[in-house]
Amino acid sequence: MKLSSPFSFLYSMGEKQLQEMVSRILQGGNIDESEAIAVTKYADIEQLCKQANIIREKLCGDKFDMCSITNARSGLCGEDCKWCSQSMHFNTSVDKYEFVPLKEVLDEAKTLESQGVHRHSLVTSGKRLSPSNMKHLLGTYKVLKREVPKLNYCASLGLMDKEALQSLVDVGVDHYHCNIETAPSFFPTLCSSHTIEDKKKTIKAAQEVGLKVCSGGIIGMGETMEQRIEMAFALRDMGIMSIPINILMPIEGTPLESCRPLTDEEVLRTFVVFRFINPKAKIRLAGGRCEIKHIEKRLLASGVNASIVGDLLTTMGSSVKEDLSSFKDAGFDLSRK
Repeated sequence: MKLSSPFSFLYSMGEKQLQEMVSRILQGGNIDESEAIAVTKYADIEQLCKQANIIREKLCGDKFDMCSITNARSGLCGEDCKWCSQSMHFNTSVDKYEFVPLKEVLDEAKTLESQGVHRHSLVTSGKRLSPSNMKHLLGTYKVLKREVPKLNYCASLGLMDKEALQSLVDVGVDHYHCNIETAPSFFPTLCSSHTIEDKKKTIKAAQEVGLKVCSGGIIGMGETMEQRIEMAFALRDMGIMSIPINILMPIEGTPLESCRPLTDEEVLRTFVVFRFINPKAKIRLAGGRCEIKHIEKRLLASGVNASIVGDLLTTMGSSVKEDLSSFKDAGFDLSRK
């Protein structure tokens, strides 16, 4: 990554410089790569968290966005993503099934609707869906839209072309999720069966048919802080307004099973710099929350304004009821838009 400001800037990041940077962001400006690096390495962490929350308050308000997922199809994936327990390339104990029964999906959606969750997504393993699988899921969304109308709907179904994405719009889906997972420079070391350009193509097609896109990644896979910053800028350049940040849960049997856990400060600085680079986006707590539960209150006061919630995803670390209480205690408005 080339630095667009003098390298000497990196050796200091006083409170005055930090406030000047925040003032520029609040006026509609951006920070550059060298400033982002300075934020993650040299700014006082307490001041940094405070300023990130000011950006969130001024540019996003107090609305908190909650989404949930159903792991609609698990395992049986031919991709070789090194972080993933669902790949057939690795020997893990993940559950393997084709599709969750419709009644189970419907019952879960009704429960989530009654709890006040805003959006629900069906997530499937695999690179892309077959025509028959796509037909099955389109039928499922039709039923969900009819029977549980207060929820908004998202889909996370792998790589898709514009025609398939349009068919999702036609049955009432309004968001599409496709993580870029990590920095473009680091992605090839983690997956060889598809590329980050494949993901970007799907994201662009989703935006072209009018879907709002949710895209983020996983931290703690051996990437550097500079590569996390690279990912944040890549998301900004694509106009992504919902950014889930997952914490790696090292899964036994995967190539990343021995990755060292991130320190609390690394996690805090990562979330903060994503807020600085993407000041108007929803910065979302996602998978691996059990790894950072002890600092979640600090994250909620450091620019975070969204979360995946739900009792089925085993790496979440809390129930919907607990989450609602926590988010309200942090001063957020959880009402539906």
